[in-house]
Amino acid sequence: MATTELLIKNVRVVRPEAPDGDPPPLLDIAVDDGVIARVAPALPDDDAATVVDGGGLLAFPGVVDAHQHWGIYNDLATDTRTESRACAQGGVTTSLTYMRTGRYYLNKSGPYREFFPEVLGAAKGNAYVDYAFHLAPMTAEHITEIPHLIEEFGVTSFKIFMFYGGHGLHGRSSSQGDFLMTPPGESYDLAHFEFVMRGIQRAREKLTEYAPHVSLSLHCETAEIMTAYTAMVEREGTLTGLRAYSASRPPHSEGLAVTIASYLAHETGLPSINLLHLSSGKALSAALTMADAFPHIDFRREVTIGHLLADVDTAHGLGGKVNPPLRERADVEALWRHVLAGEVDWVVSDHACCRDEMKFGADRDDVFLAKSGFGGAEYLLPGLVGEGTERGLSPQRIARLTSWNPARRYGLAGKGDLAEGYDADIALVDPDAAWTVRAADSESAQEYTPFEGFAMTARVTDTFVRGHRVCTGGEVTGAPVGRYVPRGR
Repeated sequence: MATTELLIKNVRVVRPEAPDGDPPPLLDIAVDDGVIARVAPALPDDDAATVVDGGGLLAFPGVVDAHQHWGIYNDLATDTRTESRACAQGGVTTSLTYMRTGRYYLNKSGPYREFFPEVLGAAKGNAYVDYAFHLAPMTAEHITEIPHLIEEFGVTSFKIFMFYGGHGLHGRSSSQGDFLMTPPGESYDLAHFEFVMRGIQRAREKLTEYAPHVSLSLHCETAEIMTAYTAMVEREGTLTGLRAYSASRPPHSEGLAVTIASYLAHETGLPSINLLHLSSGKALSAALTMADAFPHIDFRREVTIGHLLADVDTAHGLGGKVNPPLRERADVEALWRHVLAGEVDWVVSDHACCRDEMKFGADRDDVFLAKSGFGGAEYLLPGLVGEGTERGLSPQRIARLTSWNPARRYGLAGKGDLAEGYDADIALVDPDAAWTVRAADSESAQEYTPFEGFAMTARVTDTFVRGHRVCTGGEVTGAPVGRYVPRGR
């Protein structure tokens, strides 16, 4: 009778805690009951139920993609199935998905005690990878529910969309109350953001055992700046496409919002702040300045693979519209300098499948009519291994950026490392595979990609979720095995 459930042999194991630059050692990984039982050289295979020969490929901890949006533009159950397949294809083994009430997602308002069980029900049984949710308190009632969400559902991370107070998801808007479905007399504004922070901090003080994993994430852009600059760009009419959209949401709008968010955290005593998808040199500079100004606040800084790989010129068409926008090449290079300097905590996909019929307006050349967001989980690990290695990023640093750091911040105790006792979430990567991105090859339901035609130099070949092989030779296999992961327990 076999005593080992799965044995992965001959892989170069990348540990996030290993010294930078050390060649990953050639080892075997034994898995029992979905958990890594042993990592060592030349483990015996005569008692293994399944043996996989890794052929010297790199073995990374499965990616903990800390920023995705399942169900924003499509039915949540359907989106969970298709987009989790794209995750598996790219070595993502845990998806952390942002969710809120209002338009899009479930298109309804109400208390989270009623809303969130619907979310869990729609996702259950459809995911190929493990998943958790961040929730956005959109109303005063939601703020009162924070302790319940933490204790009852294991939701330990929350979000503020700073620009929603006076700007739409895709551009200017004069109907935020309708869009957000907020109750009469309530506003989604700076005062609400302050009260969200105070509510989270009260929960941290009450639920001390959860407190180390309870944090607030912020989308930092300033509505008033964007509204004025959008009008200016459209009036002048000299810019088009993604460059026009970037100019309509300028980098200093990010920097200003980062500064406001940071001071509010200081004022409210909330010490755990995540600054999301920083897209520009100015945004990163503001974030680092605030970290110096408020050393008692534990800031974490996030960058997306899209902002690291694509710019306003190289992205393939208006499919590259996203918030905050793709930027000029100078900002791409600035982001890479901060990544290499160790000033970025994790890299994410911000995956939001927006199908062609939804993405583009009546005029496919008008960026202001297009919807915001695109998929990209398939390219997160390959893109970072390929481009990052070329720029001097070590495998160990990549493992920290894609897995270890977000797992620790967001309370995923069993994720993030290839060591005994951790979930057997494993991505095998060929670091010498040359291939070209084609949307047609993706498991996502999205028919296009802003990365179309990009040359990649690394590829995920196999993905394991708690020992289940969900991607084999680059093809998604088997049935959905992903499950909801409550956090902070």
